[in-house]
Amino acid sequence: MAFESLSEKLGAVFKKLRGKGRLNESDIKEAMREVRLALLEADVSYKVAKDFIAAVSSRAVGADVLESLTPAQMVIKIVNEELCALMGGGGAKINLSRHPPGVVMLVGLQGAGKTTNGAKLADFMRRRDGKRPLLAACDIYRPAAIEQLRTVGEKLGVPVFHMGKSNPADIAAAAVSHAEKHGFDVVFLDTAGRLHIDEELMSELREIKKRVEPSEILLVVDAMTGQDAVNAAESFDAQLGIDGILLTKLDGDARGGAALSVRAVTGKPIKFVGTGEKLDQIDTFHPDRMASRILGMGDVLTLIERAERNMDDKRAAELAERLLKNKFTLNDYYEQLSQLKSMGGVADIVGMLPGANAGLSAGAAIDEKMMARTAAIILSMTPRERDDPAILGSSRKKRIAAGSGVNVVDVNRLLKQFEATQSVVKQLSRGKMPAMFASNKKLKNSLLRMK
Repeated sequence: MAFESLSEKLGAVFKKLRGKGRLNESDIKEAMREVRLALLEADVSYKVAKDFIAAVSSRAVGADVLESLTPAQMVIKIVNEELCALMGGGGAKINLSRHPPGVVMLVGLQGAGKTTNGAKLADFMRRRDGKRPLLAACDIYRPAAIEQLRTVGEKLGVPVFHMGKSNPADIAAAAVSHAEKHGFDVVFLDTAGRLHIDEELMSELREIKKRVEPSEILLVVDAMTGQDAVNAAESFDAQLGIDGILLTKLDGDARGGAALSVRAVTGKPIKFVGTGEKLDQIDTFHPDRMASRILGMGDVLTLIERAERNMDDKRAAELAERLLKNKFTLNDYYEQLSQLKSMGGVADIVGMLPGANAGLSAGAAIDEKMMARTAAIILSMTPRERDDPAILGSSRKKRIAAGSGVNVVDVNRLLKQFEATQSVVKQLSRGKMPAMFASNKKLKNSLLRMK
């Protein structure tokens, strides 16, 4: 999980502060020393860490903290606010031309994930904003780059424009012309990368920029490369001029230094983050939500947004109706597990819950295996058995265990878990169910008003 190490270390620092009735300047100085070490270990650049500590310290030694009834909470509040400011304050939006098509030029080094994440972003904007995106294959050098974009585009249902090994600037211009003629309102240019920045690469990118005048130049950088990602962002901005950053593989970087440093070093905002390998795992970057996650306060808004994207409203309404009538079957149980997995899995969801810690996330891998085993057992049952588990005798259980590659004891364990869930459902069905199924959007709007 992103920032897992940093979150754990900051949690330990703040736990010490909470243990003190009142704080003096020495307590704050010691805490800030530990925070600085935690930032440096998270691969945050030295200058960024130094400036951050200076900003927090100058506020934390003031009368507002020292005279507060809960000084530790005030320090945490200050750290939270400074983390938000470090990562850019409010969320930054992608720039699109008022006169379609808008052109988004994706640039970056080889291996950063431009092709896949560019396609994911196109699909994200199609689903979220109702856009009609077109992907353009402008990388004519990397073997199979065009084929990779076509394959990903086909999986996502996003059209791909390509002209083989033609001049990249000509391809970009032709793609924009094609979009104008066929009603596409945003074009994503998948440009070539290199293992390192050189004049040949920059010259080609500047030529594309000159020909199509993109409304947004989005730099794609790999979060797992740490300070190298920050250095690449600085170079691309100096030589090409970028508008924002798409940070990939954030889920694979437990330190998170790139996310904390890149905005401070380049002055350009992180606009999107890749949160996993699946083609729907991309999100808008919200500095305030990320700061909240780092400090163990969760990210309920993002969790709700994922639920909105992944859960079918009609199916949810049907399930609510079934629960009202006390009809909750193993089919429903399995469907809920599938939806949970589509939202990013247990580890990612745990990180969005207020009060979640590294220990909870560490056990999430086991939960993922349990979910897969549960799915295998349920899918090995007949439709009738799923609707009425009461008919499952010893011979049926042996058949199901053999079919799913588990032991009978695992089948019995699942049935006990299901019975416990059914018991909760029965209690809920006698109570006020509408409160249980309040609209995600209403809850989200309430949370936004509270911010």
